[in-house]
Amino acid sequence: MSADAATDELATATTAEDVRPDDGILAVESLRKEFGGLVAVDDLSFAVQEQEILGFIGPNGAGKSTTFNCVTGTYPPTAGTVWYKGEQVTGTPPHKMVKRGMARTFQSFAPLEDRTVLKNVALSMMNDTLVTVEGLLGEFHDEARAICERVGLDDRLYQTPAELPHAGMLRLELGRALGTDPDLLLVDEPFAGLSGPEVESVSDLLLDLRDEGMTLVVVDHNMRGLLQLIDRAIVINFGSLLANGSPDEIKNNPDVQEAYLGGGLE
Repeated sequence: MSADAATDELATATTAEDVRPDDGILAVESLRKEFGGLVAVDDLSFAVQEQEILGFIGPNGAGKSTTFNCVTGTYPPTAGTVWYKGEQVTGTPPHKMVKRGMARTFQSFAPLEDRTVLKNVALSMMNDTLVTVEGLLGEFHDEARAICERVGLDDRLYQTPAELPHAGMLRLELGRALGTDPDLLLVDEPFAGLSGPEVESVSDLLLDLRDEGMTLVVVDHNMRGLLQLIDRAIVINFGSLLANGSPDEIKNNPDVQEAYLGGGLE
C-alpha cells in the first residue's frame, strides 16, 4: 500500500480495531489515562504515517498534552497500547524513547540557564556520553552549531537562555530536540506567542524536516498556521477522538467547529 493510500485509509479509522502495530511509524490503540476519578484520555486510537505532519487538535483540556505524555513515557497509561516502528513500547521511559528516535518539545522551557545556547544544544546530543563540558563542546561543536543555524539561532550561539526572547526560547527548544536526532518529533505549541513572519519561518523549518524524512506530530492553538502546515489532523474532545481528516475536512466539520470554537473555525 502506498503512503497516500495508507493515509486515506487512516483518515477513516476511528475505532480501536482499525489500528494495528504496522499502521504507521506510531500507532496508538485504546489509550486511556485516568487521574483518580478523572478520565483525561478516553480509549483513544490513532496512527501516524512515516514522513507525515499530523496536527493534533482540540480545545483546552481535551487531553492533547496528556496523550503526548503517555506516548513518550512520561505518564504510564492506565490502559491501551503504544507501538513505535512496529514495536510495543507502552510505558517505556522517555530517555529510552529518545534513544529509539522519538523526541518532543515542551511548552514549559527547561534549558540549563548557566550554559550558552550552543552548549545547551550540544548537551542534548550526548546520549550517555561521559565527557567534560569542554570535551563535549569540542566533540559536538560543529554539529551543535549547524543545528543552531538550522533553527535560526546562529547569531545567539554564546548567549544564555535568559538573554533570548520568547521566539528564541521556542527555537532553542526545537534545537535541543533536534540534537537527539529524532525520526519522530512531537512538537507542542511551536507557534505560541510568535508573530506572523515568525510562524511562517518555523513552519518552513518543520516542512524542511518533513521533506528530509522526519515525521512530526504538532499541537498548536494557532489554527490558521497549523492547518496550513499539516498533511492531516486528528481532533480530540474530552479525551476521545472526534474527527480525523485533511485540513479542509477538519475546517469544515461542524462537530469540530462546535467543539473548538462554538460554531466557527477560521
